[in-house]
Amino acid sequence: MTTRVDTVGDFDLPVWLPAGGQGPALVLIQEIFGLDDYLRSVAGELAAAGFVVGVPDLFWRTDPGWSSAHDEAGLNASLAVAGEFDAELGLADVVASLAHLRSLPEVTGKAGALGFCLGGSLAYGLAAASDPDAVVSFYGSAVPGQLDLLDRITCPLQFHFGGQDPYLPRDAVAQVEAAVAGRPNVEIHVQEQAGHAFHNHAAPMFHHPEAAAAAWQLATAFLNAHLR
Repeated sequence: MTTRVDTVGDFDLPVWLPAGGQGPALVLIQEIFGLDDYLRSVAGELAAAGFVVGVPDLFWRTDPGWSSAHDEAGLNASLAVAGEFDAELGLADVVASLAHLRSLPEVTGKAGALGFCLGGSLAYGLAAASDPDAVVSFYGSAVPGQLDLLDRITCPLQFHFGGQDPYLPRDAVAQVEAAVAGRPNVEIHVQEQAGHAFHNHAAPMFHHPEAAAAAWQLATAFLNAHLR
């Protein structure tokens, strides 16, 4: 596995290449904590599984290269940075990242996206705004308020939520469940015992190991099924 940093327009796109040098592409979209040790570990794991992974620097306009700790102070600092984030411009960056990855000689076959938290909302937006081959969205808090986008999404889409998420009430998740019912291209999984950001193993306040393992198995199986 090798890494490098590409430039897409005015922002950096760190890229992880699999050991074989080629594979399907994944845009990995960050949480508010930025490109931290957690996200780097996820990128490395996906590259080890054979994907070409690109992670756009979403906060480049205000706080380029942002990364924070996973304690209360880091959370508050990241919330402040995220408060300056323009979601529409950020989505454009994600769309550009997908197009860039598709253009790479190392990318063979299909291209999709996976996002956590803020990134989960943007991955969902990408599915509606562009043409990814598959998208996985983890606990995107903007999803329940944008259910009208579902009619514009034709690619395979997988949602993950926590049933005890203080930022995303269970009744809001239920609205998503109702909206996707009967849609053959969409599946939703709720880890009822978990809260927000339950996959983030670097954040003790959020991490739920059992829920993380169950959801990750579902997510990687989904990506393998639709991008290979």
